[in-house]
Amino acid sequence: MNKYRRIVTTVEALQYTDTFTTALQINEWTGSVTDPIWINPGECYIRTLEGDMHVSEGDWIIKGVNGEFYPCKPDIFAKLYETITE
Repeated sequence: MNKYRRIVTTVEALQYTDTFTTALQINEWTGSVTDPIWINPGECYIRTLEGDMHVSEGDWIIKGVNGEFYPCKPDIFAKLYETITE
């Protein structure tokens, strides 16, 4: 079996919180590409290349290398990404 290492890349991300401000930030940041579908307080669905995906409070929304958007659970995000300063 071969082993592979993830290619290092920089991504933009925004953490979803259950606030109206965050909803506006998501729509502004994504250019309303994702057009979040709000279901209940504390959750939403976001349109991705794979279809509508559930986003819970605390999840991160990541802008991928091809401009696509997708959610990521906080524990996975913490293992894969670190904050950088420009």
